[in-house]
Amino acid sequence: MRTFVKKNMKQSLIECVPNFSEGRNKSIIDAIVQSIASVDGVKVLNVDMGAATNRTVVTFVGTPDAVVEAAFQGIKTAGELIDMRYHKGEHPRMGATDVCPLVPIRDITMEETVQYAVQLAKRVGEELKIPVYLYEYAQQKEYRKNLSVIRAGEYEGFFKKIKQPEWKPDYGPSEMDAKRGATVIGARKFLIAYNVNLNTTSVRRANSVAFDVREAGRVMREGNKPTGKIIYNEDGTPKIQPGMCKAVKAIGWYIEEYGIAQVSMNLVDMDVTPLHKAFEACCISAEKRGLRVTGSELVGLVPLRALTEAGRYFLKKQGLSSGVSEKELIHIAVKTLGLDELKPFKPEERIIEYLIANPEESKLVCQSVADFVDTTASESPAPGGGSVAALCGSFGAALGSMVANLSANKKGWEEHTEFFSSYAEQLQEAKQKLLKLIDRDTLAFNKVMTAYGLPKNTEEEKEQRQKAIDDATFEAMLVPYETMRIALYCMDAIEIMAEKGNPNSVSDAGVGVMCIRTAVLGAAMNVRINAKSIMHLPQVKEILKEVENMEKEVEEKEKRIIKMISSKM
Repeated sequence: MRTFVKKNMKQSLIECVPNFSEGRNKSIIDAIVQSIASVDGVKVLNVDMGAATNRTVVTFVGTPDAVVEAAFQGIKTAGELIDMRYHKGEHPRMGATDVCPLVPIRDITMEETVQYAVQLAKRVGEELKIPVYLYEYAQQKEYRKNLSVIRAGEYEGFFKKIKQPEWKPDYGPSEMDAKRGATVIGARKFLIAYNVNLNTTSVRRANSVAFDVREAGRVMREGNKPTGKIIYNEDGTPKIQPGMCKAVKAIGWYIEEYGIAQVSMNLVDMDVTPLHKAFEACCISAEKRGLRVTGSELVGLVPLRALTEAGRYFLKKQGLSSGVSEKELIHIAVKTLGLDELKPFKPEERIIEYLIANPEESKLVCQSVADFVDTTASESPAPGGGSVAALCGSFGAALGSMVANLSANKKGWEEHTEFFSSYAEQLQEAKQKLLKLIDRDTLAFNKVMTAYGLPKNTEEEKEQRQKAIDDATFEAMLVPYETMRIALYCMDAIEIMAEKGNPNSVSDAGVGVMCIRTAVLGAAMNVRINAKSIMHLPQVKEILKEVENMEKEVEEKEKRIIKMISSKM
């Protein structure tokens, strides 16, 4: 957007992912979750219980202050109901609430998130008298930033470890709590907890794969055998063979409920090692050791792009166009990674963006075609021309993407697959943005109506009402302006598809061009009708000049492209 467009102010969101050392007694977990959910301003997104690990991962989001309060209540309840003296499970642990990370999600920096993590840790230590260690971005001491280093020795070893001066807790008593244990609180990037399934029951062999994959690698031994003598550096430290994947932690374990061994991984930076690369690294290592990866599972939630990037990666490996819908990308990722091998994988319940989305922001898009047309035809003024213009634009982008995909996957055109696939991806992205604008246009109109309904009995109320009307009308003008920009962007890509794409689909490109023209010109009308009442705002005239230029541009391009298409038919 141009610099004169106001930023949409959204509420800051933090995600919290506490791991509780209980995965078998549902009543205990229900009580912990209830204590979290009872805090206003938070939403519980996922509860993932594991019987073999005897561990539950709870995921919730909310405003920063609400998240701190909810996390405190969850830690407090876990300490009351979980007795670590009797806890057994496959996963490393050191307390009833083993770890409680805060993750910045929206409109909040990591530095700000750290402040909230420290606030939570201080309160848990002082009020609950639980030993607390800070980790990752919240920890200033380099040697104790890493969770696995802090947790080394686990619950049983911490009674001695906590007495060592270098392992004095950051907050709370320097005495290990026998019942509640100790906990780790911090701020980190989004972590993907991911387990890869192997066709073996051997923990030793699963560990061999884990050591191949994880960044920390393995200690080098003579003959490259587990029983060989350790090879040392000149300074006396063991030589390390680095693993295949940076920013990955991994161990092998056996899961009795599934009857298989797994490579259990934490992907601590998906930009460094994405989901599909970790999966393939396990496949390579497993095959080298005579094993086979049979599938995988996600623990807790996953960002949308982790799956869409995986989908694109696997489609490209197949020599197919990766410019397909978001839904298809997710389907390809789930099937290739085998995420549904052990239990059904439901994207709407496991993808964080889907869970925090406001249903009002996709109300129209989620309707059937017939219902959308009927809603448009009703006496309600919204959805109106602005929403329909955005819909026309999305149809234009979709038709352009269709031609690109047909061209990318055309037999004999394999050398052009990447070329057409890149255009299909661009048009798919534009299509998704235009679909969102369908509902945004209607929501913006509703805000204008709400502003007009504000009281106007006093001079102060009149002034506040007028400001609210101006702000809402300006936003209602910006939405169709954005529709114009995105739709016009598609025109050049569709022209290339019409010129170089599959000749059997040239008419589809033509219809796409006309849809784009309708979107741009229709949205322009909606910009003008909203601008009419706010001409006193300094930004409006500049926007209207750009609108006029875009109208001329789309008409010139449509004439040129349609003429070219007609000559091919």
